[in-house]
Amino acid sequence: MMRNVHLAPEADEDDLYSGYNDYNPTFDTEDLENDIAFQQAVRTSHGRRPPMTAKIPGTSAARPVATAFGSKVTLTSSMGRPMTGAIQDGFARPMTAVHAAGYTKASMRGSLFDPLGQAKGPAPPLEMKNQDSPEEKIRQLEKKVNELVEESCIANSCGDLKLALEKAKEAGRKERVLVRQREQIATPESINLDLTYTVLFNLASQYAANEMYAEALNTYQVIVKNKMFSNGGRLKVNMGNIYLKQRNYSKAIKFYRMALDQIPSVHKEMRIKIMQNIGVAFIKTGQYRDAISSFEHTMSMSPNLKAGFNLVLCCFAVGDGEQMKKAFQKLIAVPLEVDYDDKYISPNDDPHTNLLIEAIKNDSLRQIERERKSMAEEYIMTAAKLIAPVIETSFAVGYDWCVEAVKASQYVELANDLEINKATTYLKQKDFNQAVETLKTFEKKDSRVKSAAATNLSFLYYLENELAQATDYADLAVNSDRYNPAALTNKGNTVFANGDYEKAAEFYKEALRNDSSCTEALYNLGLSYRKLNRIDEALDCFLKLHAILRNNAQVLHQIANIYEVMEDPNQAIEWLMQLISVVPTDPCILSKLGKLYDNEGDKSQAFHYYYESYRHFPSNIEVIEWLGAYYIDTQFCEKAIEYFERAALILPTQVKWQLMIASCYRRSGNYQKALDKYKVIHRKFPENVECLRFLVRLCTDMGLKEVQEYMTKLKRVEKLKEIREQRIKSGRDGSARSRREGSAGGDSGGNKGERLSAKLRALPGTSEPYESSSSKEIDAFYIDPLGPQAERPKTAARKRTEEDEFADEELGDDLLPE
Repeated sequence: MMRNVHLAPEADEDDLYSGYNDYNPTFDTEDLENDIAFQQAVRTSHGRRPPMTAKIPGTSAARPVATAFGSKVTLTSSMGRPMTGAIQDGFARPMTAVHAAGYTKASMRGSLFDPLGQAKGPAPPLEMKNQDSPEEKIRQLEKKVNELVEESCIANSCGDLKLALEKAKEAGRKERVLVRQREQIATPESINLDLTYTVLFNLASQYAANEMYAEALNTYQVIVKNKMFSNGGRLKVNMGNIYLKQRNYSKAIKFYRMALDQIPSVHKEMRIKIMQNIGVAFIKTGQYRDAISSFEHTMSMSPNLKAGFNLVLCCFAVGDGEQMKKAFQKLIAVPLEVDYDDKYISPNDDPHTNLLIEAIKNDSLRQIERERKSMAEEYIMTAAKLIAPVIETSFAVGYDWCVEAVKASQYVELANDLEINKATTYLKQKDFNQAVETLKTFEKKDSRVKSAAATNLSFLYYLENELAQATDYADLAVNSDRYNPAALTNKGNTVFANGDYEKAAEFYKEALRNDSSCTEALYNLGLSYRKLNRIDEALDCFLKLHAILRNNAQVLHQIANIYEVMEDPNQAIEWLMQLISVVPTDPCILSKLGKLYDNEGDKSQAFHYYYESYRHFPSNIEVIEWLGAYYIDTQFCEKAIEYFERAALILPTQVKWQLMIASCYRRSGNYQKALDKYKVIHRKFPENVECLRFLVRLCTDMGLKEVQEYMTKLKRVEKLKEIREQRIKSGRDGSARSRREGSAGGDSGGNKGERLSAKLRALPGTSEPYESSSSKEIDAFYIDPLGPQAERPKTAARKRTEEDEFADEELGDDLLPE
């Protein structure tokens, strides 16, 4: 059995590539130059080979094969290939050696090898097209029409609607010429209907884009009525859109329904969109029941957010609470078809995976997903706020139902926002206690919701001037979400209210680093710099804010104030003029402009703005006083009386304005009225020295008998005045002496004096400007579910103090004649 087994040698196992260098010596081309037979064959090739006969033995001749018995027998199967032209069995073998491509045996004898026929010379030139032929003209005209249609579409996409319409009209004209030429040289069946349809459709679209609705409708009618256009009926949708823009809702519904009948059921998406348009048209006409039917059909076939939201609106308009609940449930059941954020979080540290995630994290598809998610949240929040107060007996119960419905859907995150919105509704109803209780329930929720609720609580307590509670909740909001700009802004506000302006500025800066578009933080930062007397930095903040919030009255007012502090009245006036263009009826701004022009010496402009301020707010004493003084300076005392009478009506307990009225009568030469007015003043203010002096002077000039009476009263009042002054002086001397004795004798009775002096020090000094509330200038944040809402600072008129009244009295005395 082992005889048939052959083992492979071990050398073969070691040398796997053996035998590859062995080759047939026939393919050895290195010694071809020395090969006599090969060189002879080359020299005698291409028909010049000498004829071979059977007498000359060739390489194909038979050779004897040795056998085991030693005999030599010629085998036919072992014979070589018969020689070409050899005689075999009495017949000559035919010449079948090689017939090369491109030549034959007869024609190529004694000629050169020319397979490409180059000896025949160059090919004849191509025939030139006849440009004047009708077919060529039609072809060129058709090409031109297509180019015009393309140019029209490109112009429309670039926003050049006029050029697009011109190109469309030109394409229509050339297409009509093309049709006439085809009819002349061929049958009508050869007309290019697709081109005609394209030209008309583009022309109608451009008419509609240019709001030429009558022409667009006529062009669409041409397409629709032509039975040769198989899909022309679908354009009735476009005609319905035009009627909807024209507010012809009945015709719009008619054409939408006609288009719906002509569109096959396989085009499901198109039919759904037409049904939505029909529902919108029904809403415009107030047919809410029919609109509900359309939107319900849409939601049953292809649910989408817009149809669901419109369905909720229609049910709300009808006032059916149960239908509103069903519609809201259908809305929150619409699939969002957006990947969750977990997809964009790298599961490992693979650099290629991280690079891919970074690439797709903010690409266009991701932006579409964000927009779709934002739109869904806005629709759901708006629908919930709309139906919550009406679906149940109270809005609180309605909100609770909406919250539970949202929690059971894919929009679980919106439930907390609805709760915060519930607190917002309590605030709108002035129910602050319920709002605070609702917001306090979020203290144990996740960080984002906790931060939003704490920010709102900080805002509420800040408005109620409970700075301790506002500070606590501001700290809670910041600790819950350090990157919440609203929380940082409110924290800065509480620090600002406590007077630490440097620290407040740091919080505002951090809020801006987290969100550079936080305008509240930038505004408050400017206020902090003003308090720190860093005027240039404050101006930079407000100029940046002006670049973001154009024509914002508060920002313009702050910039003007800063230029006024910097003693640049021209710039202050320029910014106040911009402010007047935004709030033309603000009396404070008008009076400030008048004051600046008065300081510059421009009395006419100052009078104009003071008068405008008085016209919008006729109770500003400063403005009334300036106008009265202006008329006295310009020798129009009769007109000044009108303003001083109004001032006396506003402040009836001040004798100053009564004296000014009497002075105006005396200056205008009406002494009798002046005397009567002084008598009225004397009855109201019998101890007024100035009034008695003018009564004595007038009675003396007019020769009246009452002069002696008024002189006696004047002497008595002056004597009483001297006695009062002496008592006051002696009281001051005694108090100074007691203070010296107290300081020498020790601290006896010092506690009571310290308490009294502390109270006096707590009062504002006469040199300090009065401010109503520094914290009211600060923007405070309130976050509702749709984003932070800022409490903007309001421009308030400065309150008058006793120092102002004393200043007014002194000014009035200066205006009195000697």
